Amino acid sequence: MAILAIESSCDETSAAVVKGSKVLSNIISSQYFHSKYGGVVPELASRAHLESISGIVTEALEKASLHMKEIEAIAVTSEPGLIGSLIVGSNFAKGISLKYGLPIIPVNHIEGHIYSGGLQDSSVTFPHISLVVSGGHTSIFLVSSYSKYKVIGSTRDDAAGEAFDKIAKILGFPYPGGPEIDKISKKGDPNSYDFPRSMINSQNFDFSFSGLKTSVRYYLEKNFPDGVPDDLIADVAASVQQAIVDVLVSKTVKAAKEYLPDSNRNVIVIAGGVSANSELRRKMSSEAAKFNIRTVAPELEYSMDNAAMIAFIAEKRAFYNTDYDYFDLTFKVNSSHLRAKRK
Repeated sequence: MAILAIESSCDETSAAVVKGSKVLSNIISSQYFHSKYGGVVPELASRAHLESISGIVTEALEKASLHMKEIEAIAVTSEPGLIGSLIVGSNFAKGISLKYGLPIIPVNHIEGHIYSGGLQDSSVTFPHISLVVSGGHTSIFLVSSYSKYKVIGSTRDDAAGEAFDKIAKILGFPYPGGPEIDKISKKGDPNSYDFPRSMINSQNFDFSFSGLKTSVRYYLEKNFPDGVPDDLIADVAASVQQAIVDVLVSKTVKAAKEYLPDSNRNVIVIAGGVSANSELRRKMSSEAAKFNIRTVAPELEYSMDNAAMIAFIAEKRAFYNTDYDYFDLTFKVNSSHLRAKRK
């Protein structure tokens, strides 16, 4: 099945073509202009999606060397995300569905990340653990099939990416700050400052990062009232990064050890924008390997918001769920976060 997918949940406009689980194209247009506002402006984001989506879809088809008449289904992100951005992508996809008489498959954005490990590595089997970590989400999932998963841990306040960005702002880095911290941390000593690892020893798999942000702010205000000296800022950034990474790795590896049977204890998938963090990838891989657990981290273009992951899970859902009416255009977009039941 050749699937054309559209992703527009936040500030990336993306279109991809996937056929037989193989990515033929994955075009991503990022809205870098939000940096001057210190964060994504919803109204501007939806307007930018509206201006670029047609061209992005055309480019995806051209790169895949396919015509619309060769596309067999449409997939589109329906939730969660910025409501205006979601509406642009959803309505465009519905228009294509009507024009060409194609089935349309609405996909949850977070589910796209959950299953993106299989997009990267076809040897990823079930069950496995997925850590989805981004600016808006930080959750650990036990993934049992292409239609069954459950949340076993989630943030109680800030997401990890949100903590990165907020602390980066305190340090004077531009938005988005997470990549800036990752970059400068390579020059710093992560053991210079002992910032808190909230809930790292708790008996559950939940996270909390708001306390770290507060601790960093108070420490800097007390010790560097005139701003962090240039020769120390890399050490501060590295120490902040290490505090966040330590908690993410500890909780995720612990979840894999508890929830995966010994015979299948082999895969942790890390996905979402923060999974691009080089220290997170390095430490997750090294710590998991101690327990014979393999780590799969999608390539950077599949870690950020992208349509290829939406097409991938749509293809699997269409194959395994033949009873669903994929010609129903009445589905609505939803801005709320993923609400998966704990079991």
